[in-house]
Amino acid sequence: MKNREITQQGRKEHLLVCLSPSPSNARIVEAASSMAAAFDAAFTALYVQPSSADAMSEQDGARLRKNIRLAQKNGATVATVVGDDTAAQIAEYARISGVTKIVIGQSRTYRPQFMNMTTLTEQLIATAPNVEIFIIPDSEDNIKRISSDIRPLSRIVPSWKDLLITALVILGATGIGTLFSGFGFSPPNIIPVYILAVQINSILAKSHLCSVLSSLLSVLVFNYFFIEPRYSFHAYETEYFVTFGIMLAASLITGTLANRLKDNAKAAARSAFRTQVLFDTNQLLQRTADEDEILEMAARQMIVMLNRDITIYPVREDKVGDGIFFYADKDAEQHKNEEECREAVDWVFDTGQRAGFSTDRFRSAAFLYLPIQIGGRIYGVVSVRAKEKPLEIFEYSLLLSILGECALALDNNRNAREKEQAAVMAQKEQLRANLLRTISHDLRTPLTSISGNASNLLMHYGVFDDSTRRQIFEDIYDDAQWLIGLVENLLSVTRLEDGQMKLTMSPQLLEEVIEEALQHIDRSSISHTIETAFEDELLLAEMDARLIVQVLINLVNNALKYTPAGSRILVRAKKKGSFVQVRVEDNGPGLSKEDQQHIFDMFYTGQSSAADGKRSLGLGLALCKSIVEAHGGEIRVEDNVPTGCVFSFTLPAGEVMINE
Repeated sequence: MKNREITQQGRKEHLLVCLSPSPSNARIVEAASSMAAAFDAAFTALYVQPSSADAMSEQDGARLRKNIRLAQKNGATVATVVGDDTAAQIAEYARISGVTKIVIGQSRTYRPQFMNMTTLTEQLIATAPNVEIFIIPDSEDNIKRISSDIRPLSRIVPSWKDLLITALVILGATGIGTLFSGFGFSPPNIIPVYILAVQINSILAKSHLCSVLSSLLSVLVFNYFFIEPRYSFHAYETEYFVTFGIMLAASLITGTLANRLKDNAKAAARSAFRTQVLFDTNQLLQRTADEDEILEMAARQMIVMLNRDITIYPVREDKVGDGIFFYADKDAEQHKNEEECREAVDWVFDTGQRAGFSTDRFRSAAFLYLPIQIGGRIYGVVSVRAKEKPLEIFEYSLLLSILGECALALDNNRNAREKEQAAVMAQKEQLRANLLRTISHDLRTPLTSISGNASNLLMHYGVFDDSTRRQIFEDIYDDAQWLIGLVENLLSVTRLEDGQMKLTMSPQLLEEVIEEALQHIDRSSISHTIETAFEDELLLAEMDARLIVQVLINLVNNALKYTPAGSRILVRAKKKGSFVQVRVEDNGPGLSKEDQQHIFDMFYTGQSSAADGKRSLGLGLALCKSIVEAHGGEIRVEDNVPTGCVFSFTLPAGEVMINE
């Protein structure tokens, strides 16, 4: 009771239902689903596939696939393990996965393990004593059905190739036995040769009946050729009949074990291959960001696993698009039943259920149609060619796993795009809010100044002398120019961000461009010393001269605004590799490290106060950065020594074109 309380309080319940081809398994799955809901437990459906993967009949396979779909419909996570000891596989999975309850059906069918003739239920109770096991009795009709573990006729009747292999192996063993007999070996020493021959035959022949046949032939041939009287099936010594019985039993056991090992090795190799494919699919999809690439990658992985034709119908804007075809064999005849299967594809998209071959809907179709969905959202429909060779249970489960990985990757891609779009929208909204807030706050000063000065002129024009009126006109002009520059910067930034501004590139003499820019700087420059320096007499750069003039005006005006009167500003240019570097240096108070990191961000104004009392909107330097980067250059800011700061940018160097 104490352990039960710890289980209930310390961890969540985990319920496991066992899947099988039994007709009553659907009822067991429904009951387990109700129990999982009642216990609020995690729900898993487990199928233990025998090592002989092809031993199941088509009827049982179809029934098992239907039971798997039912479990998925009821919210179960479907898992598949491979092994012949069903009870041990279930118990081990329950231990690893933390299963607390197992729901299993019971019938009077025995599943012998060597000489232990106990039922699967009894074996499971013995191997999983710490797990609660709920047993749902099977019906009488299902008890009478032929067990799906019985091998079909194709597995029993040997082919001519298997019979030939058996005959050659026994003939070879007889030849070796004859050679040993010639060297004086006694008959008991020849018996291991035939036991070895039975093992070899079990490995080479596909039919399990050949193991029994080779065992019987080895006893008969050994008696005929090596037991007195030779060349007859009689034996003088009665103890040889015991030898024959032991030899037959040993041959049957070794042959059976060899066949089982062969089946297990085949199943393990196939399981390892498909597990690797599934792992590779997960890794590849995680590294893929584009939706079309995700779908193509998933299709390629399905072809690797199934070796079948795959068609993917992606969903675009809540509508199923045209099919994208992927072929397992590019040289083989390609099937494009677009018109025939379109109705099935649309039905799968509308319902979220599978259709096509071996299903209740569109049963006559050559393809199996499955939705790529997660959380009720469908990202596409996949068709798999299955008419010539129906999917095995393990293939089907791994196919669903790949589709699940694909749907998860598409969902993550969609969420990432939505987050990115939301971030862009939030950034735009923040920029808009910053712009409105900054304009409403910072434009008030020049507009108030213009309005006040104009009002004074209108009301007191005759009172003012000429010098006062001239000063008022200059103040109005300066404020208007500041507003014009701000609007120009704002329009230029908007055009660059929207990609509407086209660059007209041509080689320009940098000295002329700088002189042109200095003619349009603020009138406050009369209180500063502005100098220029050029290391080369003929310095050309590839540029749109009109935009670079605006960059220089913004940088020089920025230096004028944030340095006190009497400061020195130096504009210099020099060749630097395949670029031309322009530097605007000042000896003002400089910028803090924090300001230097954000100075080119839009609407960032920093901590410094302008000398003229006007705050910047933080557009000028952001515009400079956009223009320089559009030219393929780089702009940066650094400290000037001993004081001040340096704004520098680069442009591609130009060449002089000489026409001969």
